[in-house]
Amino acid sequence: MRPTQRKGDIAVTQAIATFTKMGFDISLPLTESAAYDLIVDDSLGLWRVQVKYFGGKEVDLRKIHSNSKGYVIKKSAINEYDWLYIYKPKDEEFLIKMCLANRRSVIPKEIHRINMD
Repeated sequence: MRPTQRKGDIAVTQAIATFTKMGFDISLPLTESAAYDLIVDDSLGLWRVQVKYFGGKEVDLRKIHSNSKGYVIKKSAINEYDWLYIYKPKDEEFLIKMCLANRRSVIPKEIHRINMD
């Protein structure tokens, strides 16, 4: 498994744990082609959540995968997801309750930490 895939797995499992601790129900897409990683039911609605791992100076928001012709890089489309969850090692978590469409990245000072209290 590639290190980037492992980091993504860590971020998704942390997101599931965090949202579960907050009392929300979590669902996972059955396919990997979905534009989001999980669905959160907070009793007010269902929210499509894109999950990202943050290990550097900025969070890369692009979707990168490979096919027979090489790497494919895409930015998120408008309304592709509802919330953006970001996990940073050492148990820092951030949540943006909007889709950051057509952006390459986001930097930490632009985002707010999740308050678990």
